[in-house]
Amino acid sequence: MSDESDTPQQDADVEAERPDEGAVDGDGTDAAQTDAAEADEADEPAGPVFSVALAPGVTPTKWTRIWGDRRADLPLRVLALAEDETPRALLDGRAQVAFVRGGIDASLLSAIHLYDEQPVVMLGREHAFADAESVDVADLADEHLLQEPSAVPEWAAVAVEIADGSRRALPRMAGLDDAVEQVAAGVGVLIVPQAIARVHSRKDVRAVPVTGVAPTSVRLAWVTEEKTDDVEDFIGVVRGRSATTTRGTAATPKVESRAKAAKAKAREAREKAEKAGGGRKKPARPGPAKPAVRRTRKPRGR
Repeated sequence: MSDESDTPQQDADVEAERPDEGAVDGDGTDAAQTDAAEADEADEPAGPVFSVALAPGVTPTKWTRIWGDRRADLPLRVLALAEDETPRALLDGRAQVAFVRGGIDASLLSAIHLYDEQPVVMLGREHAFADAESVDVADLADEHLLQEPSAVPEWAAVAVEIADGSRRALPRMAGLDDAVEQVAAGVGVLIVPQAIARVHSRKDVRAVPVTGVAPTSVRLAWVTEEKTDDVEDFIGVVRGRSATTTRGTAATPKVESRAKAAKAKAREAREKAEKAGGGRKKPARPGPAKPAVRRTRKPRGR
């Protein structure tokens, strides 16, 4: 099953924090994410941890903070990975959950939908559309896309260089940093989610919203057969469940202990009240009075 929710076979939309602006490393990972991951590795606790893999541009700060408040017993370890690496991190055991962008292997992984990302086209500063509020994908038919056409099928369907067979080979690019460099030089354009454009932003490149291109979904994924109580707890955090409604059993002992403490306190209060009253129990309330029986005299015989 690829998507899960409280009701089987239904997606659940969850309000998410949008990624912050920042630089991006050559492999396409967010530099802020990388720094956080390196800090986590440096301060990694000796005991058990819960590992979370992040696709570039995803910044789940709100959720990791809530997890820290609720599950201080199980620290998080954040792994900032390249986009195609996040699902693999689940399958090879590096992460228990992953924030993924795009498709997953539904035969092995399950996921819940979090939010959709607006597609944008990255253009050189001098491009004719650089100052436009938005462009339609059909307006980009004459552009050279610095991606595989299959990455943006809506563009491939209208592209002139695809139709007439004039599409030239892509230049050698080690990652998105190199691709954005090519955009700045006027070699071509990129169509990417807004979060990716934001973390790759630079002064000589513009990002303009594109219509006619499907938005990209960001989802929380996990291995279907490894949905542990801790995974269920993290899903609860992302979905906005309160601590008392978290489904995972990891929080159950705390709830039970609070209930036991409340019962013990009530019992202690009753015992004190009885001692204060001299240890005497209250007399039982009299039952309802029985109706009087009316006797009649038998007449004497003559």
